[in-house]
Amino acid sequence: MSLELWAIYAWTSWMMPLVGALLTPLLARIGGRARDYGAVIFSFFAMLTTLSLIPLLFEEVKWPLRSQISWVLLPGAPILSEIKAGVLLDPLSIIMVNIVSVVSFLIMVYSLGYMRGDPGLTRYWFFMNFFIANMLLLVLADNLILMLVGWEGVGLCSYALIGYWYRDSREGWLHYWVGEPPEAYPPSHCGMKAFMVTRFGDLFMIAGTLMLAATVKTVSFPELLHADSLAPANLKWLLPISLILILSGAVGKSAQLPLMEWLPDAMAGPSSVSALIHAATMVKAGVYLVARLFPIALSWSASVPTTTSFFYAVMWIGALTAFIAASQAVASTELKKILAYSTVSQIGYMMMALGAAGLSTEIIGGYVASIFHLMNHAVFKAALFLAAGSIIHAAGSRFLRDMGGLRKHMPITFYSTLLAAFALMGMPPFGGFWSKDLVLSMTLSSGEYAAFILGLVTAILTAFYSIRMMGLVFYGGGKSEEAHEAPRVMWVPYLILAVLSLILGLVAPLLEGGLEKVLARILPVHAHSASGALGPQLIVPLASIIAIVIGAAPAYALYVRRVKGQGEIVERRGYMKALRTLLIRRYYINAFYYKAIAHPSIRLSQIASKVLELKVIEGINNALSIGARRFSDLIRKAHTGVLNHYVIGLILGALILIMLILTGGA
Repeated sequence: MSLELWAIYAWTSWMMPLVGALLTPLLARIGGRARDYGAVIFSFFAMLTTLSLIPLLFEEVKWPLRSQISWVLLPGAPILSEIKAGVLLDPLSIIMVNIVSVVSFLIMVYSLGYMRGDPGLTRYWFFMNFFIANMLLLVLADNLILMLVGWEGVGLCSYALIGYWYRDSREGWLHYWVGEPPEAYPPSHCGMKAFMVTRFGDLFMIAGTLMLAATVKTVSFPELLHADSLAPANLKWLLPISLILILSGAVGKSAQLPLMEWLPDAMAGPSSVSALIHAATMVKAGVYLVARLFPIALSWSASVPTTTSFFYAVMWIGALTAFIAASQAVASTELKKILAYSTVSQIGYMMMALGAAGLSTEIIGGYVASIFHLMNHAVFKAALFLAAGSIIHAAGSRFLRDMGGLRKHMPITFYSTLLAAFALMGMPPFGGFWSKDLVLSMTLSSGEYAAFILGLVTAILTAFYSIRMMGLVFYGGGKSEEAHEAPRVMWVPYLILAVLSLILGLVAPLLEGGLEKVLARILPVHAHSASGALGPQLIVPLASIIAIVIGAAPAYALYVRRVKGQGEIVERRGYMKALRTLLIRRYYINAFYYKAIAHPSIRLSQIASKVLELKVIEGINNALSIGARRFSDLIRKAHTGVLNHYVIGLILGALILIMLILTGGA
């Protein structure tokens, strides 16, 4: 492929959905069908351009490939006098843009049926295409500043789409509110919560980016690979700190501890939004950022040993998040919330693999484990969210208690959900089995046995809540006798994704080898020599299968076979009732944030508003009005109403002007 051709594909891939977003209002004037199908067509074009980049993976290419333009800013500035913005292609970005574009296109097709008749469709299509454009820009950016443009763009779209049904109508309680009292939230609240929490992490990310720029005079990813040699010797200690600060942005965007509480509430958005933003794309941005920084941190660790703190932080944040989120999913009463907790948990797996890889001699194996799990998760979780949209529509409720017996009414949705749930559980031979085992193998080979045990416990919980979800939705007494299968335009996309999750598992050994081969090209040379073949470790697949059995067996007995009432078991044992309350209340983490941060902040802003508005601003306004009135009173006294006085004033004014003119002439 010629240099010009790949550059055209790369630039066009994110520009096409951007153009689609901008044209949406114009197409809406032509008609609803032109607007709807036009939006889908632009996402299709974006997919075609990214698919055209795949052949590069099989060519002998000197990575990375870059296409840049220069923006000259503030000539002579001490830190950055010029910013070169451009796209960067390497195996990581090519894999990621194809995950984003392919899944996005299928979700856009699904939206044709799911969102049909909604009065706000022009706004919906605009933000969906605008999101896709910013996500692709984020992935392709060749420097941190341009990445931040896409990063903030997807954050804005996320806010708008989570709060899509912003009117917060009580009629929508069963469909698009989130939670139950005392933690029930309407869509507008959930959108603002997501915006504020992720912005908090982004502030630290911006600080880390500026720290890097000041220390090594560059924010370009290829140049940062050797930035440890550019930094002054007395400032090298700032490098790992900057990485940790940037990691905070990834923690916020990917909903990891301690900034995970926004994602479960983000389920107030349409199910298509949940599939696009909160399963397949945006929440993966944090993992992608860490994967992009991984070779840089690895390169720096040779000369700045404290950089290994970055890998420890990534691993333990991921391990703890995976366990805590999985345990919350076990007790959730809402279908989409189970999937949301599951997303947080599975992203924790990806983070754990990246962190463990940096602490292991089998570096490439860990890197492949994370990216492979990212691919698998994007496919099966998008399928689950899309199926959930059909299920909620058929049942008329988001609550599991209002579902049951849907298997006979929605057979295609049932089998699609079953395939995707097996992939989520890590059931062999699905793709989730292979990538999850790679993650666990990395923690074991790196000697992080505590993280390995947390990963196994998470696997047990994942199997339990997956079977519980299937049992409560599709088995038992039918509560929705009028339910029916979703239209073809909806079930075809999630059936394709569900089948793809099985195909990924069947070709996993070949795919794993291919990923290792192409991803090894972007890691530092010493990573190649240090790493060895991860190889089959009998203990890991054996432990993984045992974990699935331990988690799935009781869930199958309780929720599929219904051998005993789950509520009866919990109510009979006080400690289980207390544990259930703890899990439903989200370990009180969410409540703590509201009491310790949100409510005091609101109160403080109200007090500040009163003081600033009533005493300062109102005081200044009153002073200005009083001063103006008094000045006008003084002027008014000169207006006596006597004609002689006005004539004398005119004569005096004329004499003064004549004197000034004569004086100036002299």
